[in-house]
Amino acid sequence: MNRASAPWPQPPGLPTLKGVIFASVVGSVLVLAAAVLFALLPGVLSEAADFRAARPCAEVSAPESGDCLSEWPATVVSKETGRKDKAVTHWVTVDLGPEEPSFRIRMRGDGPVWRDLAPGDRVTVFAWRDLVWQVGSGEARQDTVETPDREPTVRLAVGLALLIVGSVFLRGAGWLHRRRAVRATDAPTAQVVVVMAATLLAVGLAVAAAVTTDTVWLALLLAAAGCAAVWAATAQLLRGLARRRTA
Repeated sequence: MNRASAPWPQPPGLPTLKGVIFASVVGSVLVLAAAVLFALLPGVLSEAADFRAARPCAEVSAPESGDCLSEWPATVVSKETGRKDKAVTHWVTVDLGPEEPSFRIRMRGDGPVWRDLAPGDRVTVFAWRDLVWQVGSGEARQDTVETPDREPTVRLAVGLALLIVGSVFLRGAGWLHRRRAVRATDAPTAQVVVVMAATLLAVGLAVAAAVTTDTVWLALLLAAAGCAAVWAATAQLLRGLARRRTA
């Protein structure tokens, strides 16, 4: 009687097909998310440029569509702190007068303006288009989360980080696939640690480049130069580790 042939047992330590697929899927999703962020970047960059070019309404002879920077006196109704998971938000409710309803403003952090406010205090609300971008109390000012010129920096930094990490996952998927093809069962832990550290360093350099300049091409150039230097050093280190293992 012929017995059914048993599947060839997988050697211990050999990368699994699930690992290859997981790395490929994660890498593809991260790169796709970065592409979406970059595709939406021109819109927020244009808005940020309009905001930086806006002049105070007092200097504009015929303000249109709220494109000038307006200032409104307001009275603090209340302030509060919100918590969702581990995120902490800081809100202040102001009243512009009897003809306007009260509204809440989410402040950026617990800055000096928010900390010193109390119900009944007089403040100045700075607005541009439909956005309240800053609140002033005396000589002090504090940005809100609606400040237009901060979103491009955050989006660019996140996009670069996602692109770098996603590329590393895709590169890792190819590396795992080649190891399966040659049935390599050794687990070079030192190589994995080096690649992880290099990825974190490359992400840090890319985020620093995005924060340093609001010019996209310059941020991309700085990020690319930083990543090239990191990966060149990583390649040399990995070659040295490989020579030690084969010596």
